[in-house]
Amino acid sequence: MYIRDILAPSAPGAEAGGSGNGSASASGRANKRLDGHQLLILTDAARAPELFDPESAWRRRVAERHPGLRVVAHDQDTWRDRAFPRDLDWAHATMLLSGAVFPDPDVAPRMEYIQLQSAGADPVNQTPIFRETDVAVCTTNGVHGPQIAEWVIGTFLALNHQLPHFLDLQKEGKWKQTWPNEGMQDGVKQRVGILGYGSIGRQVARVAKALAMDVVAYTNHPRPTPASRRDMGYIVPGTGDPAGEFPSAWYSGTTDAAIDEFLGCGLDWLVIAVPLTSSTRGLISEARLQLLSDCAKKRGSAVQPFVTNIARGPVVDTDGLMKALDEGWIRGAALDVTDPEPLPEGHPLWSCRNLIVTPHVSAMSTSLGPRIADVLELNLQRFSEGEKLINQVNRKEGY
Repeated sequence: MYIRDILAPSAPGAEAGGSGNGSASASGRANKRLDGHQLLILTDAARAPELFDPESAWRRRVAERHPGLRVVAHDQDTWRDRAFPRDLDWAHATMLLSGAVFPDPDVAPRMEYIQLQSAGADPVNQTPIFRETDVAVCTTNGVHGPQIAEWVIGTFLALNHQLPHFLDLQKEGKWKQTWPNEGMQDGVKQRVGILGYGSIGRQVARVAKALAMDVVAYTNHPRPTPASRRDMGYIVPGTGDPAGEFPSAWYSGTTDAAIDEFLGCGLDWLVIAVPLTSSTRGLISEARLQLLSDCAKKRGSAVQPFVTNIARGPVVDTDGLMKALDEGWIRGAALDVTDPEPLPEGHPLWSCRNLIVTPHVSAMSTSLGPRIADVLELNLQRFSEGEKLINQVNRKEGY
């Protein structure tokens, strides 16, 4: 762990900037040089070297556009190391990039903008600086879509085609053409329901459509018009569903009846991609997994539904999921998140049939750091122009 203090040329009066614990999007004040502002970067330098190297293209662009901005970069993987770095200059910090470590309001009284490294706001939404101030908090929604969608599709196809079974045979050096043929089904015309049609869900939809699957979407709020279905967040070029045109049906609503209507629409595959909030905790219960199964039986499906969770572990009832796998209500599942997490050694979930579990790694990519830097750069520009920040969290809804 080390600190690099990367100083851009300071303007006269630089110490006087920043209004303190105020929403950047609400201020409407342009300050293109960002005079008086200090950005603290708390992240793993190995994953985002462009944020640490004063000679990187990213650093040069930021210094040229905002010569009044002072940047302090601190090498700390805040997902693994939650220690609060008290030796940093929090008193003058007005902006922060962090994963899971945040200051209390009295420690950083001038803070105006926090840029998360995650697509969800759950790392910060129970902290005092989120609950007790109006500091603008933004996610990096959009930077994870390509790699997580590949994980979603890859694990789905792996279990559909029994690849874990054949990999075990490969390790044993055995050529055996035996497998449960009734469970082998390609994706053509299968219906995938994407619970949470954000940037990740939209990229899953893009790839699923390439496999000739039918996509149906669920969002919290209605999307009745073409304009309302557009993705207004950060988008990796060439990915996702910017216009919201892939779903053949669009469900919405926060009531139990609305969720059940979506789950009962004849899904062959449920992809869970909602943020973790008080309303989504335990959303996929044992009863709702049973509902998926009952609907498949009623329509005479050859196989039971498949379930994928790349949201957060507590969205799915773990005991209910294990029962659904054991009883054959669902034909398989893929989890990159679990409840509890980390999943302890010896936990019965490890030994469930037709299950792939990975340790919350689906977002990993060599492109992740540059994409996070891209969102940060975009928001610095918007902040300097007094515009609303991209991916800003709605405090009432928690995402």
